[in-house]
Amino acid sequence: MEADIKVKVGHVELKGVLYDTECGKAVLEALPLRTDFERWGEEFYFSIGIKKSLDETACKVVEVGTVGYWPPGDALAVFFGPTPTSTDKEPVAASEVNIVGELYDASELKKVQDAVEIVMEKA
Repeated sequence: MEADIKVKVGHVELKGVLYDTECGKAVLEALPLRTDFERWGEEFYFSIGIKKSLDETACKVVEVGTVGYWPPGDALAVFFGPTPTSTDKEPVAASEVNIVGELYDASELKKVQDAVEIVMEKA
């Protein structure tokens, strides 16, 4: 069953869901998270302290709002626009990510790209 989440970056607070996958459940168990993050184009990513391999959801080209788990960095990635490897407006991950969830209205994160902390928790 999907789990509702909320994410806060700066003054922007978004709602979303984590999917009912093995990796999605592991991310849910790691919540709540309050951490700094790195920015790569219009993607925020941050370590979440879990180790998972790629699964059947893995892909590089994702939708705006995708929450993905990136195994090489043991990190969660939140995509809200093009990344340095994008060729158009569609986000493209550095390498494959497991699709673990989505955030609604993720393009709002463009307003807080200079923020220093992200908070993700169960809703």
